[in-house]
Parts: sequence; structure tokens; C-alpha cells
Amino acid sequence: MNSQISKNSQVSHRNCEAKTGPHIPLWKRCLDFLIIAALAPALFLFSAVLALLIKCTSPGPVLFRQRRVGHQGREFICYKFRTMQVNADTSSHRDHTRNLIASQAPMVKLDAHRDPRLAPLGAVLRATGLDELPQLLNVVRGEMSIVGPRPCLPYEYELYGAWERRRFDAAPGLTGLWQVSGKNRTTFKQMISLDIEYSERQTLWLDLSIMFKTFPALWSQCVDTHDSRRNGAPSSASRIPETVQFNNL
Repeated sequence: MNSQISKNSQVSHRNCEAKTGPHIPLWKRCLDFLIIAALAPALFLFSAVLALLIKCTSPGPVLFRQRRVGHQGREFICYKFRTMQVNADTSSHRDHTRNLIASQAPMVKLDAHRDPRLAPLGAVLRATGLDELPQLLNVVRGEMSIVGPRPCLPYEYELYGAWERRRFDAAPGLTGLWQVSGKNRTTFKQMISLDIEYSERQTLWLDLSIMFKTFPALWSQCVDTHDSRRNGAPSSASRIPETVQFNNL
């Protein structure tokens, strides 16, 4: 009973904080708006084409809305292009997340192998990161930045200890230090270390460096996913590296 009251109190506290939004440095907000404004025409046309393809190939809404936890534990509604079938079972993701947190296994996505829950274009959208384009709406609203730790699900947040929650000292982002430092090749603890390092080192130069490294990282992720699905097992590139260069940017 006391545990349930404590959880409800934490959720209520996060919801109250969400009204004020995360504190994002002015230089970071300016950089976000500058990039979005410069790419707006291309982003709009590309997103419209993706939305049409999703609508034509899979019944259901184009956008997927999900409650996520971001800066200082604040909750917000995160937007994505829908990649799963409508009403897909998500219980397996909870178990997969719990196993990743408790083990030293690489952070391979649950759908790295052929997942029947995926919509026709879901695998491509997820492997390329295009499913996250609608999160630019979250950036405009001040709930996210282009660069920062990925926002997690509320049930993931409840599994975090005090050390892991330090990753929320920075506003969440579409890409980040973890994504360009191995991502699916790293363990949960390595991901947390990279996110904490970013939260402590936030600078304009670091954000620009991460942005420039994002596309090569996405290409590497696509190759790993293709090899994994072709071989039916994690590729050798997806195994845990002996070391991760935390200060490579």
C-alpha cells in the first residue's frame, strides 16, 4: 500500500513539474530553432510522404503518441510515426527492458529480428530513425532538444536507481552521445554513463559534433540490423565492445 502511494506521489510530482517544462540553455534552444527553420521545407515534404505511405500500407493512425519521462523526471507526450500494428502487445518490451537493465547484454532492440508486431514500413522506419521525425514537434514545444539522452518510458524510470536518474539532468533529445558511440553495441550501464557524461559536458561544439556524427551512426545501425535479420542472430558488430570511448567528441 505504501509502495503504491509512493509511486502515485512520484507520478503526481512529475506531472506537476511537466507544466513548467524542462530548462534548456538559451544557446541550445537557438540551435534547435535554427536547424528546424533551415530544414523546415524539406522536413515538411519528407514527413508528408512518410505519413502517406504509412496510411496506405497499414490501417490506423499515422502518429503514435506515448507518455515518456524526460528532464528531471518530468512526463510529456512524445510523438513518433507509428511503426507497430494497432493494439500491438507491449508486455514483451517490459520484460526485454528489465533484462537489459539487469544484465551486461548489448542494447539490441526487441525487434532486431523479424517482429510480427511491426507494420509494413515499421522495420525501415525504426532502423533509419525516421520514425522519430515527429519529435521535432516536441522540440518546438520545449519538451525536447535535438541533442540529448533519449526519453524513457515511465515503467523504465521506476526501475532506475539514483545513479541512473542522473541521465535526466539534461533535456531529452532525438540523437545524443550514446547514439553516436555505439548504441546497440553498448550495455545499459554504458548507455547511462554516456548520457550522464553528456549532461555534464553540454556545449555548442559537443552538440554540433554529435549532429555531424549522427548520419554515419544511423548507417552503421542499418547495416547491423540488416545483418542481424539476415543471419537470424546478432551480428559480430553488435557484440559488446571491450571499451567505449566516452570522450571521443
